[in-house]
Amino acid sequence: MTKISAAAVKALREKTQLPMMKCKWALEQTGGDEQAAIELLRKEGAKFTEQRGQRETSSGRIAVYADLERGVGAMVELQCESDPVAKNESFRQLAEALVKQLATGPGAASPEELLGQPSGRSDGETLQDFFNEVVNQIREVFRLPRILRIDTPCGGYAHFTGTLGALVQVEGGTPEAARDVAMHVAAMNPEALTPEQANPEKVAEIKEKYGAINEMALKNALKKYYAEVVLLEQPLVKDPGKTVGQYAQEQGMKILGYVRWELGGEENRCGL
Repeated sequence: MTKISAAAVKALREKTQLPMMKCKWALEQTGGDEQAAIELLRKEGAKFTEQRGQRETSSGRIAVYADLERGVGAMVELQCESDPVAKNESFRQLAEALVKQLATGPGAASPEELLGQPSGRSDGETLQDFFNEVVNQIREVFRLPRILRIDTPCGGYAHFTGTLGALVQVEGGTPEAARDVAMHVAAMNPEALTPEQANPEKVAEIKEKYGAINEMALKNALKKYYAEVVLLEQPLVKDPGKTVGQYAQEQGMKILGYVRWELGGEENRCGL
């Protein structure tokens, strides 16, 4: 068996962030070839995921990338088994690499297609290689259940916890203004973009209840309802003294649609 030096083990550990004994084992198995050892460790990570594939992945991160000038926005949901792992720096970097490649690369029709694309870290490395590497470091099951790319000018926002994310399709405005609206969508979860898109059954109920009283009572009831559920009529989170629609108008921006994700939850989409 090839004698493996402590320096070689240390160098491999610094590159992979795996335990010393695992690095030593990989180097022994590959005759001291560092690149072959890295590949072996990646395969071990993939094997680990296959063996534990049925475990629940209720934690994770939603990552968002938006470029108003390039006219693109993207979101990915990367799941793991526990909250501490969702906060791990390597896990965060993997999520960011996935969403950046989705937005700036050729696009992908499925998570599997995205994982086959370059990681952006080194020549020849795919996102699947990066994925397996982090799995091998952390020893939890990861999943990439959904990805989304929108080829239109967008603002984007992801909550610092990684549990919420939103993209807002806009015309005009600035990246900062578009991000403000995306942050509002993430926080307030509107049900519709405009009053015309609000729940017709709820609107009919309000009209039946207040229409018999007087026109002013009906107008006020509808205004209150729209302020609760309609994006353009909601008070802006960042500045409650104005509505989202008023803010957009001030910024020279038209809001065309939005999509909002909750980690492990349903998608809320309107106009996209």
